[in-house]
Amino acid sequence: MRDTQSSADEHNVAAFAQDNARYYETEFSKIQGKTGFTWSWNMMAAICGPLWGAARGVWGFFWIFLVLELFALVQVGRGLWGELGADQLARVERLEANIAKREAQAAELTAAGDVAGAAEKLKIADNLRNAAEKALDAANSASSAALTILLTGLVLLVALKLIEGLYANYAYEAQYLKWRSGQKVQSGLRRSGIWFGLVGLLAVWPLTLIRFTVAKPEEFVSTLTGGFLGERVTITEFPVGREYFSILAKKGDAGFDWLANNFGDLFDGVTASIRWVLDGLEVLLIQTPWPVVMFVTVVMALRLAGARVAIFTAASLAYLALMGLWELAMITVALIGAGAFLCVLIGVPLGIWFGKSKRAYAFAEPVLDFMQTMPAFVYLIPIIAFFGTGKPPGVLATLIFAMPPVIRLTALGMRGVPESTKEAAIAFGCSRKQLLFNVELPLALPSIMTGINQTILMALSMVVIASLIGAEGLGALILEALQYAAKGQGLLGGLAILFCAMVIDRIAQGAYRRSNRSN
Repeated sequence: MRDTQSSADEHNVAAFAQDNARYYETEFSKIQGKTGFTWSWNMMAAICGPLWGAARGVWGFFWIFLVLELFALVQVGRGLWGELGADQLARVERLEANIAKREAQAAELTAAGDVAGAAEKLKIADNLRNAAEKALDAANSASSAALTILLTGLVLLVALKLIEGLYANYAYEAQYLKWRSGQKVQSGLRRSGIWFGLVGLLAVWPLTLIRFTVAKPEEFVSTLTGGFLGERVTITEFPVGREYFSILAKKGDAGFDWLANNFGDLFDGVTASIRWVLDGLEVLLIQTPWPVVMFVTVVMALRLAGARVAIFTAASLAYLALMGLWELAMITVALIGAGAFLCVLIGVPLGIWFGKSKRAYAFAEPVLDFMQTMPAFVYLIPIIAFFGTGKPPGVLATLIFAMPPVIRLTALGMRGVPESTKEAAIAFGCSRKQLLFNVELPLALPSIMTGINQTILMALSMVVIASLIGAEGLGALILEALQYAAKGQGLLGGLAILFCAMVIDRIAQGAYRRSNRSN
């Protein structure tokens, strides 16, 4: 039985390794036959290093030792041709030229009879001479360290070769176990891997060695290429030039101008619609006496979310009124409310669609990633170009920045509805509309409410940023505090923004929890 098992193992190893199979059968049996460290030496891995890993498809081995060997080779290069004191010698040359200039000035002043001025110039020359001597000593010290750096690099390179030879069979045996368990990993030796490894080495090693070992890498590369790259291109920019950025920037400006000129009426219509909503909210919140607004809000919090939320709401609104921040706070609430409302109005239907259609979500996911990862300040550039400045553009910037969470979490909630539940509902005769409103949305509602909560918080974070383009409210107060380093004003304004967002969120979340308890 053992002979049969051993024969099967050897057959598997032979099928996996293909080339040099007998050697790997012996080494794998040694590794698998003992616990702990077993001496297993791979001469080809020690000689070829990363290329052995590329040929065998052990890419972790390839990338790790590509970087480690490069570090050792950089030390060897610095020791052999690194010109370690070149920067200090260049400094000595500059200082000597400056010394000669100061001495010439002193001679001219002496000839003109200005002894005091000449003495001052000579004193400066002496100070520069002392600095030049120190720079020369530093250059000599750096040059004398070349042998030490060279030996360090050689020792490190030899140590890496030993590690590669000892570690290679362990890494390859781990890959064999993955292959045997059915995972898709490379077996055998492939020429394509060797070519890819060579390309990787040529792409990483030469330029990096030149960059860290040659005193003037740009001139060296220009010499190697016969001046084809020109003096403008540096190693860090190679081979990209700054003019490409300028060309694309001009194209972008032209594109924005074209859109603004040809679709100006559309943008104006969007701005007017948002302004109409904001004006209505501000009339309701600002023109109405603040005690009335406060009373209605507290009663609404009591009925929808309970006594605790009502007490918190009353305390928060009292803070805004007593600090004289009521009007600014209501402008902010209008901005947050309008932005969050539009996010929910647009985001929830999109989330439902993406939750039901994998193809639509696959298309939308990179767009959502772009909306969330792009810095918020970048949104202000096209917003200003198309919609100008003021409160409506601030709402639009908030809409772009704050909408992805409600879309993602709505889609997540829709995908989380059990298929068995939907099949049972269909079996009982539910139509697609009934299935959506009576089964899927109620089960997905916790995730949707979490998305709304995140949207409100992200809309809050845009309040200060939107103030940069003329959106008023508490954001402008914080911006002013930042400009004049008014720490107390900034803290009090920040608390006001926090209370506004918490009141909106607590009422919305409390109403949802209370409706769940009643059901």
